[in-house]
Amino acid sequence: MVLKELINECRKNNRKAQREIYDRFSGNLFASCLKYAPSYEEAQDILQDSFITIFNKMDQFKDDGSFEGWCRRIAVNTALQRYRKKKVFNLVNEDQIKDVQDDIEEIEDIDLNSLLNMVQQLPDRYRMVFSMYVLDGYSHKEIASMMEITEGTSKSNLARARQHLKEMINTWRFNNNCNAS
Repeated sequence: MVLKELINECRKNNRKAQREIYDRFSGNLFASCLKYAPSYEEAQDILQDSFITIFNKMDQFKDDGSFEGWCRRIAVNTALQRYRKKKVFNLVNEDQIKDVQDDIEEIEDIDLNSLLNMVQQLPDRYRMVFSMYVLDGYSHKEIASMMEITEGTSKSNLARARQHLKEMINTWRFNNNCNAS
């Protein structure tokens, strides 16, 4: 079945069509969820909650846009709502922003799983901003709006996320260089 037909069938609550949509898009959406979740299990929860929302709001999808992009936006919003409910975002004063270099050293020597693990270890507010800005390309203005924080807080959280990642990368390199000897 072509995507447009699947979407129309999902709008009629056709379970087989919903299953096919899930099978087609869950892999990529799960990868997006992993960027925002502190663990594999929480990413699975976010994915499931996202699909519930996707199927409940299928009538709101405009057929002129990217369905996968629409689904990804729902997944990001689901992750943000989950953490907003937990009240994990610390709002900081813009004056507290530390100058941290934006460049993270070359990371070609680190495997993707190790990098993902490092991102998942970041405090929630840092991980969310880092994922939205660096991995998904949102602006600080968009992040501030979505997370209900100031642009300055978004910038501060990004700088702190990068600082944490630099420290984790340095530790990883030290441990792997020591183990290689």
